[in-house]
Amino acid sequence: MEAAQNVRDRLVPASAVTRRRIWFDLLLYPTHSFPTAAAPVVVAVAVAYRHHVFAPLPVIVAFAASLLIHVAGLLYDNYELLVRYPDNREHPALVQAYWDGELTRAALVRAIVVCLVLAALAGPYLWAVAGWPVAAFGLIGVAASLSYSGGPLAYARLGLSEIIFFLMFGIVAVVGIFYAEVASAVGDWRGALETLPPEIWILGLPAGALTVNILLIDDMRDREADEAKGWRTGAVRFGRRWALVGCIVMTCFAYTAPFWFWRYFGFSAWILLPLATLPFAIWILRTLFITPRLVDLEPVTPRGAFLAFFFALLLAIGVAVPS
Repeated sequence: MEAAQNVRDRLVPASAVTRRRIWFDLLLYPTHSFPTAAAPVVVAVAVAYRHHVFAPLPVIVAFAASLLIHVAGLLYDNYELLVRYPDNREHPALVQAYWDGELTRAALVRAIVVCLVLAALAGPYLWAVAGWPVAAFGLIGVAASLSYSGGPLAYARLGLSEIIFFLMFGIVAVVGIFYAEVASAVGDWRGALETLPPEIWILGLPAGALTVNILLIDDMRDREADEAKGWRTGAVRFGRRWALVGCIVMTCFAYTAPFWFWRYFGFSAWILLPLATLPFAIWILRTLFITPRLVDLEPVTPRGAFLAFFFALLLAIGVAVPS
């Protein structure tokens, strides 16, 4: 047991500290992590389908590797929080499990290593079909995933999470998956890089913006805890109103971008299909404005993740439909 405390001081009841809840609901957090990880993939697949280079096996392998890296980052983030701030109440069930010895640093380290090793096993195949650039995409992903709250340049502590998330989920993940498909189809990494279509760099940006909203909601909810940790998030520096304005800006960008794609990139009107999710986006924004207690915003985060995924899915359908 790595810490101890009296029963009367428990943060949550014992029923909230089961192994399944700790590892599945709180650490893996599938209702949050899986939709956000899948959103850029469906966009990349749609672009590949449109350009007749869709290759399912590289997509599956690359997505599995990226998801494992993503999960490793989630585990490392919680490791850093528990080690650096063991008395922080941001995630009371995890803190309680840590105090009780149900969750240990050694177990988290093992899980992180397993995820990274399994992700690395995809390397030889991806290198064979797509060359050294896949290693570059992988290293960028690992660096971004593990540097969120750990290391000397932890960008969450520096208040840079929004721009990093926007770039990683809006550009890097989309381009990386698409590149693996193109390289597999043409059999030459140089040719694959030279033939990347211009739209691949921007089609993931709307879903990336909606992913940033998830981060802003979390920062809004965790403002007091982040301030106690010394993190310089936008919500800490500028207050809740700043995060609310950020969500509005990101949402407006996401829902005007399809019109841009339609007007300037030769897509059919099907590219406007993501507008069908606008009522849900407005509902999320309204919830942020009318919810007085920040702790009550916790259910909004997974809903924001599913919004990002379904927006990306509908956008992908619009991309795949011939002009």
